[in-house]
Amino acid sequence: MTAQVQRDGAAAAGAEEIRDIEAYMTGLGQAARQAAAVLRRTPTGPKNAALLAMAEALQASRSEVLAANARDLECGRESGLDAALLDRLALDEGRIDAMIEGLTQVAGLPDPVGEVDGLRARPSGIQVGQMRVPLGVIGIIYESRPNVTLEAASLCLKSGNAAILRGGSEARDSNAAIAACIRQGLAAAGLPEGAVQVVATTDRAAVGRLIAMPEFVDVIIPRGGKSLIERISREARVPVIKHLDGVCHVYLDATADPDKALAIAVNAKTHRYGTCNTMETLLVDAPLAESLLPKLAAAYAEHGVELRGCERTREVLPDVVAAGEEDWHAEYLAPVLAIRVVDGIEAAMAHIERYGSHHTDAIVTESWTLARRFMAEVDSSSVMVNASTRFADGFEYGLGAEIGISTDKLHARGPVGLEGLTTRKYVVLGDGQVRQ
Repeated sequence: MTAQVQRDGAAAAGAEEIRDIEAYMTGLGQAARQAAAVLRRTPTGPKNAALLAMAEALQASRSEVLAANARDLECGRESGLDAALLDRLALDEGRIDAMIEGLTQVAGLPDPVGEVDGLRARPSGIQVGQMRVPLGVIGIIYESRPNVTLEAASLCLKSGNAAILRGGSEARDSNAAIAACIRQGLAAAGLPEGAVQVVATTDRAAVGRLIAMPEFVDVIIPRGGKSLIERISREARVPVIKHLDGVCHVYLDATADPDKALAIAVNAKTHRYGTCNTMETLLVDAPLAESLLPKLAAAYAEHGVELRGCERTREVLPDVVAAGEEDWHAEYLAPVLAIRVVDGIEAAMAHIERYGSHHTDAIVTESWTLARRFMAEVDSSSVMVNASTRFADGFEYGLGAEIGISTDKLHARGPVGLEGLTTRKYVVLGDGQVRQ
């Protein structure tokens, strides 16, 4: 019996209860709204207890989660998923360790809910400040990566939000196994099951309903391919936090230390190919081209990376494939890299402005003046100096985990952690004052 037959049989067994998608999703929305009211008044202790109980449940269920993931991977290979998607889908002992560590980190982070900032006295005698509060109910739609299920649950819960999670069909069994751990954690801490709900159907109509329930859902966060995010942005009746592309750049300035430049440029591309913070275009300052490009080409060849270069790149590396206009726009998510030789920081920043996606861009330089210019003038959610773009990640930023990366300017930007899942309301403290 193939993995697909097993999965289809399980789906058929549960199809009866989810025949009416609208009613099912409405039920999830109502439960989430009720749970959000509970979470809004839940102190930090029970939230942390739930997170730690989820970690214990995942530790105890390793074999079940890995077996479920193996079924998803087998089905994915049978259905022709490409290597990048299979990499995103795959779980192993190391990734489960990272998921458990992420839960522990989030439990250890300060709870942002209830923080009051900027309290100041006014001439009337009142004091005015801003209190950080949960957004409410967050709908998260994502593809491939089953670890997102746990990351999303942990961040939403710690920030006092209820969550409705809809994973991709390719990770159905993995998500179901992880969802069981989440339910155990919530129950152990006495929190409502509606605090984190994983949509149990892969019917696309469920997404359509989720993004059109402003009465139950306060914000939608899509994580996945460009077509998914474009659809959500186009059709949603709920505010969306998103990024469309991860066309990330590394610019090697003429003053760059060659060893740093080589290490960063190789890591930014080859550490992982299927992530949104992977470098897709390398910009090399002209004075470095002749000395550094051959070393870079040799390093990329060891990793099996196909290079596509501009005319000036091909003067130094004649065997490189000629880059076309489409390559400068490309998010390959694969072992393919576009290289352009540029004349200084102005040309590098102009290229990034024209072709970049405002996600993550880096400069390698020994000039603090140029570093400051790059940080100030490159309009991206993360701008880096002498570091790999692969650091653009909530875990690496100390957020514990991330719900996603936003290239929007409202409401959050960059990796979205706990503070990005809250908002502020004004609070006024008085002692009987009335306005004159």
